[in-house]
Amino acid sequence: MSTQFLATAFATAITIIDPIGMIPLTLSATAHASPERRNKIVDQAVLVAGGIMLFMGLVGQALLSYLGITLPAFLIAGGILLFLIAIDMLFARPTGAKGTEEEEREAAQVQNPAVFPLAVPMIAGPGTIATVLLLLNLTKGDRFEIAIVFGAYAAALLITWLCMRGATLLQRYVGRTGIHVVTRLLGIILAALAVQFVLNGIVQTPLFGTR
Repeated sequence: MSTQFLATAFATAITIIDPIGMIPLTLSATAHASPERRNKIVDQAVLVAGGIMLFMGLVGQALLSYLGITLPAFLIAGGILLFLIAIDMLFARPTGAKGTEEEEREAAQVQNPAVFPLAVPMIAGPGTIATVLLLLNLTKGDRFEIAIVFGAYAAALLITWLCMRGATLLQRYVGRTGIHVVTRLLGIILAALAVQFVLNGIVQTPLFGTR
């Protein structure tokens, strides 16, 4: 179970954050910044996103419990949200779960895009936060599996930081076509994970006599 959960946690973290997909977003958000300034912006964005995910991971479960939201309900809702994001990834189009066109226009006028739009909503958007809470709910309080979730997102953030730091070089070698191909492959994986989350949620409802 731990090995399967480990694979699920890492696959979910990588696909939802989409480090490769952050390359063109980083370049567009820091188009007028010097290389040194771009590196500082990337560092700030990843740190802020990590802080937000850590905060939601610590208080999110208590919030769901206070609101009376059950695990099956969250699994189904989270799975549907992830499936919608996966569809956007498959068609290589911007997803509203990360940022809207209006937010992108506002971001163009922001001098420091580290917090907005890079950290939020591009890295730590609603979809990312939902998956953090989703996976933490699946741990059922198991400390080892909780550590796996935090480790998975820490690893995903590290990979994202490396991709964003080397955005200019990576885009030169990978190209926009390569980025779209990788994003589509990640979208297929995310779609399958989303469907599995929904199925798990349905099975755990009272309709099937389980809790």
